[in-house]
Amino acid sequence: MSAPPASVKRYASVDALRGLTVAAMLLVNDPGDWDHVYAPLLHSAWNGFTPTDLVFPMFLFIVGVSIALAMMPRRDSGVPAADLLRPALWRALRIVGLGLLLHTISMWVTGHEHLRLPGVLQRIGLCFAAAAVLALYVPARAQWIALLALLAGYAALLAAGGSYEPFINIASRIDSALFGVHVYQIDPVSGRGHDPEGLVSALGALATTLLGLRAGDWLRRGQLRALLVAGGVCLAAGWVLSHAQPINKNLWTPAYVLWAGGWSCWILALFHRLIDRAGWPPIGRAFGVNAIAAYGGSALMLYALIGLGWLEPVYRHGFADWMTPRFGPYLPSLAFALAFVALWWAVVKLLDARRIYFKI
Repeated sequence: MSAPPASVKRYASVDALRGLTVAAMLLVNDPGDWDHVYAPLLHSAWNGFTPTDLVFPMFLFIVGVSIALAMMPRRDSGVPAADLLRPALWRALRIVGLGLLLHTISMWVTGHEHLRLPGVLQRIGLCFAAAAVLALYVPARAQWIALLALLAGYAALLAAGGSYEPFINIASRIDSALFGVHVYQIDPVSGRGHDPEGLVSALGALATTLLGLRAGDWLRRGQLRALLVAGGVCLAAGWVLSHAQPINKNLWTPAYVLWAGGWSCWILALFHRLIDRAGWPPIGRAFGVNAIAAYGGSALMLYALIGLGWLEPVYRHGFADWMTPRFGPYLPSLAFALAFVALWWAVVKLLDARRIYFKI
């Protein structure tokens, strides 16, 4: 594997933040008992914002940051954009393929009748590809214009739909027409579908990634103040816009983009200040340098436990039976999730210690 050009700088803060975000994904995706999860570890039922609702947009934000740090310096140093884009598009295709593979395995293990086509990795792959094109071929001002156009255009589309309610909003209606039964959820009454990672709401997700792209450019130029100001502006704009359109992760509304983006800018600035400048240890880095592998590997482990019939007895005997009488049902559910994260933390730490990094 050839070394990257000298002009490309790796930021421990970005690896750490990416890693902690992946760890948070595992924490909220793998409770011992879905009926007993502490409220902050659940997504909002529809409108609203919980700490869990920050996890996925934070990851997409970091995707944009990473593109700015890895691709733009190479482009500026004279590497042809086409030479950088080809491997990026191929990587995006592999990420989408992995997402479809995991959904296929999940369908087989759980006995679900239909394959879900949209998904988390599919969204990451699509946003990565689109943001890479803009990073390599479009100047900074035009990237800002594209970001604002996405927010304004998507806001107008949602408003034109006439409703922001489940299944009857325009994003769900279009996704239902495109994917049919191959979505996350079907309304048994109307037969309409909805997918929180649908194609239409990917417009908002791409806006999140582009905000990360611009934030990454500030980071590589040392413009920490710009990150702080942008965070405040996004939070204020998101709050104002939420009076017209809801903050809603399922639809990835523009208000949600701005609200989550503001927190993402501030958290990135904090990590950069503490880790890159003050020398704090980059906790989470091991997850960050094996991010997709950790996410995919942990999903495969979960599917294996379900398929073998081991998940329920492991949780019951290892956590619920002895913890519930003493602490109630919520703590053992959280303890299982923490143990799952700790197990994978040990895996990625071992891989990092041996300098083994899985890239797709």
